[in-house]
Amino acid sequence: MDYLLQTPGQLAGHLRALRRATGLSQKELGERLGIGQSRITRIERDPLRVNFQQLQDYLNALGVQVVLRAPEGLGRTSTESPVVTAPRPSSEEPW
Repeated sequence: MDYLLQTPGQLAGHLRALRRATGLSQKELGERLGIGQSRITRIERDPLRVNFQQLQDYLNALGVQVVLRAPEGLGRTSTESPVVTAPRPSSEEPW
């Protein structure tokens, strides 16, 4: 299922909906990420206060991909997929 994000304010509701759709509690998701349930609560309440890497880690733990889709007719010269991913630095503690 796609979750269209049109405004930054919609992100909080989408994060909760995605987590619930996977059947995970905040505590279970926190355990997957190595953080506490209270941190998951704060992320879901105000996701604009986390950096992109933390947001991507949250989404990856749910098996969700971030996709940037260009409007039809916008010329893409590359045949590569428009999925955006960023490798997580192994030596850095993001939380």
